[in-house]
Amino acid sequence: MKKRLGIIIILTLLFAGFVANWGYSYKQGLKEAYTPIIKEQTIPTISSEKKVFERSSFGLKYLDMPIDSNHQRSLSTYYSNRAYPGAPPSIPHALVKGERGMGGKACLQCHLNGGFTKKFNAYAPVTPHPEMINCRQCHVAQVVGTTFKETNFYKMEAATAGNNNALPESPPVMPHPLQMRENCLSCHAGPAAPKEIRVTHPERINCRQCHVSNTSDMVQTEVFTRTNNN
Repeated sequence: MKKRLGIIIILTLLFAGFVANWGYSYKQGLKEAYTPIIKEQTIPTISSEKKVFERSSFGLKYLDMPIDSNHQRSLSTYYSNRAYPGAPPSIPHALVKGERGMGGKACLQCHLNGGFTKKFNAYAPVTPHPEMINCRQCHVAQVVGTTFKETNFYKMEAATAGNNNALPESPPVMPHPLQMRENCLSCHAGPAAPKEIRVTHPERINCRQCHVSNTSDMVQTEVFTRTNNN
């Protein structure tokens, strides 16, 4: 009787071990079947494109915003408050008394995401670099009393919109440098964008997939013809 009981106990332990070993192997097999998700970004980002994607969530919002024809900006007004093309725009409105332009408390309240401002009866342009909160370091007020005087400073002509396509109906090239302008949506999308350069497709976030920089070191070449290698 004792011998029979011992055999039963041994068989029971062997069966329990088999079940435990099979269950462990089965669970390990399931884990190996799934590809682990790598959370860390291993692909280096291009600085001139990074900010477009950081603000990409606003692409569809800009697309849905109605265009107010009574408060549209134009390229002439866009360049009128710049000393030269590419210069930081001056501040065309009155400032809060004692305001030092420290982004979050002043300028970014209107210029972070844009929108209509009743106080100035205009749409606020969106800044392409909201992380730089010391706004008055580069942007100065237009009305400063008698500090500045008229000079014979020659203002360069700005790049014209249009007529910069490589081929008819091809995407236009970018006629300006990208430094401090990495977020294309800030100038080319939404009701605050100048009407001449406002895009019809702000939801297509990867702007540089189709639009390339217009560099001055391009060399004129002959008309391209494809040779027949057959």
